[in-house]
Amino acid sequence: MIAALGTAQTIAWASTYYLPAILAVPMARDLGVSAPTVFAAFSVALLVSAVLGPVAGRAIDRWGGRPVLISTNLIFAAGLLALSVANSTAELFAAWIVLGIGMGSGLYEAAFSALVRLYGAAARSSITGITLIAGFASTVGWPLSTVLEAEFGWRGACLVWAGIHLFLGIPLNALVAHMSRSPNRVDSEPVPEEKRDAAGPRVPRRSAILLAFVFACTWFISTAMAAHLPQLLQASGATLAAAVTAGALIGPAQVGARMLEYGLLRRFHPLLTARAATLMHPLGVAVITVFGAPAAAAFAVLHGAGNGIMTIANGTLPLALFGSVGYGRRQGLLMVPARMVQAFAPWLFGLCLYRWGAGALWVSASVGLAASAALFLLARIGTADSTNSNAPTSTTP
Repeated sequence: MIAALGTAQTIAWASTYYLPAILAVPMARDLGVSAPTVFAAFSVALLVSAVLGPVAGRAIDRWGGRPVLISTNLIFAAGLLALSVANSTAELFAAWIVLGIGMGSGLYEAAFSALVRLYGAAARSSITGITLIAGFASTVGWPLSTVLEAEFGWRGACLVWAGIHLFLGIPLNALVAHMSRSPNRVDSEPVPEEKRDAAGPRVPRRSAILLAFVFACTWFISTAMAAHLPQLLQASGATLAAAVTAGALIGPAQVGARMLEYGLLRRFHPLLTARAATLMHPLGVAVITVFGAPAAAAFAVLHGAGNGIMTIANGTLPLALFGSVGYGRRQGLLMVPARMVQAFAPWLFGLCLYRWGAGALWVSASVGLAASAALFLLARIGTADSTNSNAPTSTTP
């Protein structure tokens, strides 16, 4: 099931999140608009996904992962079909809105929620396994989209991706166990009745806010680097060839870090590994600042490793801190700020890069340090709450 979900997630990411990088320019040229207009439509899709994330999480809590994930394959196929026949700016945005609906209910958070519903607190290894497979989404998606565009044009490429969702994505997601509880499920410790509500256990609001802040910070860094890394490294003195070579190391670094998490680091609490992960990008900034362009590869590896572990932490930290009851809805709510930040990160960081050049790295490093500080503060708040039986509780935002 992990192999099936991981492959389905690879398809979902490759045909949506990683699609504009290859098809934005031919789309813009054919529709008579600018490439930024295409990326603006993509940003709207990300905003739609942020709004719908909690709704999808609640649906998975109630009905399980299989019906929700299968329905998103249909939504993805409809959005890609609409995109393939778009002939105006309005139709372009409408198609990406449909794809945003699918992204809000069919990417990592939905898969994580499906696994937590099946395995409860024992879902950490399964979450890591999915990210190991789907970590190759860009490695698979970018070359495949390039070949499809060369052979059939960008419209044909969208149609092929739609067919992949229908004839491969649906069968893969259909393999998700259709049960409310797995025999291997391990729940977190029982939650007193007075601390439960319809959405799950009540947890400290401050802890939830801090965790949402951490996710927003790390997604800002990840999205900004994905959009601007080659230009950023060139501003640091690297040649175009060196920048592209360094950027190619991010994917393997992410997967390598996830393998480390799957093997050694899963013995540690996710909070400890998340703290280390948030420090990786600032450490990489310090290295490239001191050593300059020759350290571009080291920066890419450090950034990629931190990003790889934080992808897993997005699913495991809420589970470890708040438990499995009501996980889907809570996960959707925690990721709303991150999804919104993700929509604007390329534009905001692009302004920083335009104004300060390589100095923009200190912006991303500061954001990473802020996330790390929030994780240390989160630990202190959690300890205080667990030792004070009279500490107030409130439902997660």
